[in-house]
Amino acid sequence: MRFNFLTGLIFALSVGAAQAQDTSVVYPFDGSFDDATFGVETAIVGKGLVIDYVSHTGEMLERTAGDVGSDVKLFEAADIFVFCSAVLSRKMMEADPMNIAHCPYGIFVADREGEVMIGYRTYPEGPMQEVQALLDEIVREAVGE
Repeated sequence: MRFNFLTGLIFALSVGAAQAQDTSVVYPFDGSFDDATFGVETAIVGKGLVIDYVSHTGEMLERTAGDVGSDVKLFEAADIFVFCSAVLSRKMMEADPMNIAHCPYGIFVADREGEVMIGYRTYPEGPMQEVQALLDEIVREAVGE
């Protein structure tokens, strides 16, 4: 699942614009990477949610590039904020226990060639759209909409 998420993240970032894709939704951020990460953290915590982990994906990709035979710099910086909502997760899994596959949730912040963006992966139609609405609300708050 991480590979699919990362693949989707890279695809979404390569298109650049704030638009919905098949795998993710991306919004441009007018400011620095640090300001964007602060905005995302503030928006998540402001909803009463706890950030379980921040994946420093950009650092990992840079650190391991040579190990996998690549010299391509994908991001100046990229982090993924991983968190969950006990209320929504329970609701989604009571609707379908296999919605466990979509938990926890993630919002990414990335700087690619000086363009900072914030986004999240999309979820299937049905009950998971409530989670997607929450992620969109958090991201819109972080980008100042």
